[in-house]
Amino acid sequence: MTPIDRLNGIMRRLRDPDGGCPWDVAQTFATIAPYTIEEAYEVADAIERGDMTELKSELGDLLFQVVFHARMAEEAGLFAFDDVADAMSEKLERRHPHVFGDEAAKADEWSQKARWEDIKAEERKAKSQGGVLDDVPVGLPALARAAKLTKRAARVGFDWPS
Repeated sequence: MTPIDRLNGIMRRLRDPDGGCPWDVAQTFATIAPYTIEEAYEVADAIERGDMTELKSELGDLLFQVVFHARMAEEAGLFAFDDVADAMSEKLERRHPHVFGDEAAKADEWSQKARWEDIKAEERKAKSQGGVLDDVPVGLPALARAAKLTKRAARVGFDWPS
């Protein structure tokens, strides 16, 4: 059994209405979301402090959040953990044509970044999110959202004069 299979099995057991953990069974996407955000911040904090032992632990906590959400989605008939992993693999391959596709593997960093933005724009268009700002999450902390909006606006030629 792989470690991820073991983790998914533990999550199935925790969420089992017959003999699982009542707290885990009672959770929803909305009740777990704050913990997911908290774990992401704890990952960033461990990196900032250079604490790789803590990083390993916090990455595990964040992975558990992904597994938790995927399990709830599977229970609702929406998707499973493997679907999440497959979608991410497809996205990475699509966004890295210089590695996985026919494009020149030796493209410089600037060209790769420009191509990445083109691909992201194509993805937004396919999701009916044509605007460069449409997919900036509204749930980001205000300062992080403002920085992301400013950076996106600057990429399409809007920038403050000073």
